[in-house]
Amino acid sequence: MRDSRAQPERSDRSSGGTDAVQDGLFGVADLHVGGGGGPGGPPGAAGPFFRDSVEARRLLSVREIHAEPAAAASPRGQQILARFPDAEVIPVDSHWLVPELHGNRGNAERWVRIKSTVLVLGEKKTLTVRANGRSANWIAPGASNGCAMACAYCYVPRRKGYANPVTVFTNMDGILTRLARHIAAQGPKKEPDQCDPRAWVYDIGENGDCSVDALISDNTADLVHAFSAWPGAKASFATKFVNPDLLLLQPRGRTRVRFSLMPPDDSRLLDIRTSPVEKRIAAAADFVEAGYEVHFNLSPVVVRPGWKEAWGQLLQHMDEVLPQAVKRQAAAEVIMLTHNQDLHDVNLLWHPRAEEAVWRPELQEPKLSQNGSWNVRYRGAVKAASVETVRRLVAENAPWLPIRYAF
Repeated sequence: MRDSRAQPERSDRSSGGTDAVQDGLFGVADLHVGGGGGPGGPPGAAGPFFRDSVEARRLLSVREIHAEPAAAASPRGQQILARFPDAEVIPVDSHWLVPELHGNRGNAERWVRIKSTVLVLGEKKTLTVRANGRSANWIAPGASNGCAMACAYCYVPRRKGYANPVTVFTNMDGILTRLARHIAAQGPKKEPDQCDPRAWVYDIGENGDCSVDALISDNTADLVHAFSAWPGAKASFATKFVNPDLLLLQPRGRTRVRFSLMPPDDSRLLDIRTSPVEKRIAAAADFVEAGYEVHFNLSPVVVRPGWKEAWGQLLQHMDEVLPQAVKRQAAAEVIMLTHNQDLHDVNLLWHPRAEEAVWRPELQEPKLSQNGSWNVRYRGAVKAASVETVRRLVAENAPWLPIRYAF
């Protein structure tokens, strides 16, 4: 067995970023980083935890961990290795380029299995806070990349080749310090915007799913805890997985959970290994009661036969089952499907049925994304008409649900 557990501990470092011009609102030492509660629970919380359940083990049964030596030796890395004591640990030079995973075309046929059994540990080298303006004001340095779920349309694996397991970044001290300094530099939000009327909103899960990450380590718990004490700022992440362990945290209204929804038949075809849509909707009330703000991502909207009727039925179901406590604070984002030629080619190797729904050249056109890659989206007229249809369906079936933005 190749094992990097015995690597010397790395020195503590901040990685605050070149534009960090003010001190954080409080010291990183004041945060709970790695500690008593373990992943999914606050400090001192008693189990049992969902992360130890049979359902969680079905999603993540890690047998192989590719780890940068410094990441494996860090306190967070040691926590994760202890969580999966039977896994083989394989040292790698870079979490981003693991030839056995990303460069092996044969892995595409094992796409889902790899997500369940393989984990990557690394340190996030560039702690950039990017402006957004759509779902959030800012995109925070992510604590992970990739996911244990397998949505056929996911944009994250488009640059990673033939495998996309979860990569966990272990230098949470640097990520938290970077965020603290950025938040301090912003000062109070002076004018409301579509992201939030009062708080600067930071998306903390752009390239992963924080609910799944909480099955692996304390990274999500640390972020929720930090934002609960940062005035003027709010964390936000989208999820397709219901993790009850997050209800044990104390977000104090400073974390927005965006449950991603689509018609159940679409989800069963395209959202592989995710929580059922009905379960995501049902969880909203529990999360509001626990102190989260809960919004909904109506995404992606897939244009295919019967899609309008299916979305109408989904919105009717939401209206019938969601309590007023959820409706009073809810808002939505509408996101039309985008796709990618390279991902299409990979999907044909493991899930060709999905491509019949999401790869529609007769309806799609090239699109240059914000990160410089070429994707495909619905043609302008198709997209505009579809967005207007979704707006009408929301107004008719869930008039309590404001749409923050649609694209």
